[in-house]
Amino acid sequence: MKPEKHAYATLVTNPDYVLGATALVRSLKLTGTAADIVVMHTGGVDAAMLAPLTALGAKLHRADLLPTSDAFNERHSRARIHAEKPFTKGRKPDFHTPLDNFAKLRLWEMEEYERIVFIDADAIVIRNTDRLFAYPEFSAAPNVYESLADFHRMNSGVFVAKPSLATFDAMLARLDAPGAHWPRTDQSFLQDFFPDWHGLPVFDNMLQYVWFALPALWDWKSLRVIHFQYEKPWEADHPKAERLRPLIDLWRAYLTGENIPDIDTLANPSR
Repeated sequence: MKPEKHAYATLVTNPDYVLGATALVRSLKLTGTAADIVVMHTGGVDAAMLAPLTALGAKLHRADLLPTSDAFNERHSRARIHAEKPFTKGRKPDFHTPLDNFAKLRLWEMEEYERIVFIDADAIVIRNTDRLFAYPEFSAAPNVYESLADFHRMNSGVFVAKPSLATFDAMLARLDAPGAHWPRTDQSFLQDFFPDWHGLPVFDNMLQYVWFALPALWDWKSLRVIHFQYEKPWEADHPKAERLRPLIDLWRAYLTGENIPDIDTLANPSR
């Protein structure tokens, strides 16, 4: 039987991302979507910690780390990735483990779904995005957060995929080819694997730094997904916390389910 179901999926690899996924799942539920919400998890957290996600209506799906070679794992270790191509625009938290990112490729194994919209667990959805299920594979928004020159790069925090075991097998073959190196992990790989990726509107994956770096691009009335790239909203006193305070406060409202504002009443950042 041809699959017809749609799903949103996210990935939890450690306790920090359970917090992120809790806010994300609640935010998706509040949009009124009828799609499944699937939380992929690598086994990095106890089952009891995932219980709040199932209580919100999410389905759990075990997604083990990929069977990559020792040489691949060494090339993509946190120490080596950050040493060879350091993050200079923002700070990645200590719990960031580059190898974990590749586990999101396992969503292509979930052939029971015709389309999956993947959303990173450090994001919230503030308006219904079900229209994304009509987009082709592979669709993603540009990696814009500092200048318009960033539009040529994609960001893998939100993307549209068509699950297929054949695609998954082809991905594994290319991912761990001799000498293969993906400096921005899954993001670099997916842009290489899907060179003709289809561009989603930036409002479907608005990166938090746009708030202060490109304020003219920020429009609450158009915005659908806010993605907290680099520093996370649950970190205490991170370097950009005060500059991002309105967004952090909004994320915390979705985490707790309390005092979630009417998005259309929020003010755009000052120009």
